[in-house]
Amino acid sequence: MASDGKVAFLAARDLLLRHADDYERAVAEFRWPALDRFNWGLDHFDRLPQGQTALWLAGAIEEKLSFGELQAGSNRAANYLAALGVRRGDHVLVLLPNHRALWEAMLGCMKLGAVIIPATTLLSGHELLDRFTRGRVRHVIAAAALAPRIAEVPGEFTRIAVGGKIAGWHDFADAQGAAAEFRPTGETRAADPLLLYFTSGTTAKPKLVRHSHQSYPVGHLSTMYVLGLRPGDVHLNIASPGWAKHAYSSFFAPWIAGATVVAMTEPRFEAKDALDTLVRCGVTTFCGAPTVWRMLVQHDLTAWPVKLREATSAGEPLNPEVIDQVRRAWGLTVRDFYGQTETTSQIGNSPGQPITPGSMGRALPGYRVALLGEDDAEAAEEGEIALALDPPPLGLMPGYQREDGTLQPLVGAWYRTGDVAVRNPDGSFIYVGRADDVFKSSGYRISPFELESALVEHAAVAEAAVVPSEHPLRGLVPKAFVALAAGHEPGRECAVAIFRHLRERVSPAKRVRRLEFFELPKTISGKIRRVELRALERERRRKGERGPAEFWEEDFSELAAS
Repeated sequence: MASDGKVAFLAARDLLLRHADDYERAVAEFRWPALDRFNWGLDHFDRLPQGQTALWLAGAIEEKLSFGELQAGSNRAANYLAALGVRRGDHVLVLLPNHRALWEAMLGCMKLGAVIIPATTLLSGHELLDRFTRGRVRHVIAAAALAPRIAEVPGEFTRIAVGGKIAGWHDFADAQGAAAEFRPTGETRAADPLLLYFTSGTTAKPKLVRHSHQSYPVGHLSTMYVLGLRPGDVHLNIASPGWAKHAYSSFFAPWIAGATVVAMTEPRFEAKDALDTLVRCGVTTFCGAPTVWRMLVQHDLTAWPVKLREATSAGEPLNPEVIDQVRRAWGLTVRDFYGQTETTSQIGNSPGQPITPGSMGRALPGYRVALLGEDDAEAAEEGEIALALDPPPLGLMPGYQREDGTLQPLVGAWYRTGDVAVRNPDGSFIYVGRADDVFKSSGYRISPFELESALVEHAAVAEAAVVPSEHPLRGLVPKAFVALAAGHEPGRECAVAIFRHLRERVSPAKRVRRLEFFELPKTISGKIRRVELRALERERRRKGERGPAEFWEEDFSELAAS
């Protein structure tokens, strides 16, 4: 029964809270709860302290909502959507910025048993069509400003606008007239589908990930643990709605703990606004992607007297230089952790763990992690990160959704993540890169991330991406595409300075031999598309051409390239 699911869920949560700073005990004692019928919106969220602030919208839109107010708002949303024909199992595309309607719609759909497809408002027309088609969308809840873009999508589906009246669309504001009490029409099974996420597509066409009423709502117990969240915390996460990281840290993990979610409502991210928000809202726990942290440290962090207890980073590994800058300014160590759209947080530096420099941590409670070679044999030190499937961790997706809407379940003994790591003697892992990104030069394995970390330690480098470049003698050599920090100009002098910087930090066998100043291509989630850069470099070498701002180490006699 649902009540039994609630009890088991809370017992698992409370165990992790008790052992928040004792990793060894948490891993040894934690077990995923066994659930049959469970609806996180009804069985957990609606039972959180009604008077406590649940959501603090900060910035261009300023609003505070208690758990009681969000419970009533999401109930109204559920009743309103049901009146418009949304039924259990229907697919609902949600295209909203950080607005109260986003959380009310997500919770309302969950309570109804509808399947939510979160998506970013930055999608192009082609990407929208792909979401509608492969997502088999029957209803869309979107910001009113997106109506012209959605008008280009063929087919019949319910249109619901937020933030304005649009001809031919329903107005989500009318949900305020619906009843504040909601009665479900049936029970939700824990294994029923809840979320469909399109992956970021850094290396290929985005895959469609299916999550259930347990894999994310319950699976994010591991995320609560690695973030160090406690009841009553004030948590700020910088992530755009529509991506899994928003669900990680702006929805499930904080509310599992009973913490307040702070969400910035500015249309564009500005580092100073985020720093101001940390102080003004009294944020105690903060999470941001490496790009966010790299923008923050461009400012004098000591000028902001933050009240942070925990600081974390995820999405891609954070460069050691940035971690050092934050430590010097705030006395806090930014703790790296690792997860995917397909999973919740699976590896991390949880509070209280000794941190190995450069490590993304150890396997989190509930996850059994191995490193595999190509033949699925476990590797001693380096291999592809894989999760044991006997049994699968609760925070892992049931599978990918096929084009015809059926589930492609996970099979075999392992789920392979596609990411390569090295295991340290203490059991912690160091990220090497995507399996597709790692290459060899003169017989030496090249980790793009290792070289990118060295590059961004130079004051002129804001971001960098390293890819293989064909060489007549070495086979392949590392080439860096570099985006410069403000105040620095591309040119020979800057290139020489960066090459010299790398010589002091990287062995001759591995160092970057070619460099190009370039605007890095990114996915709409902000991740660098190295696949585009690799293709561009292959074509350049095929034609024997160089980029307009490209420099090779051998060009400079003063470097005496070896």
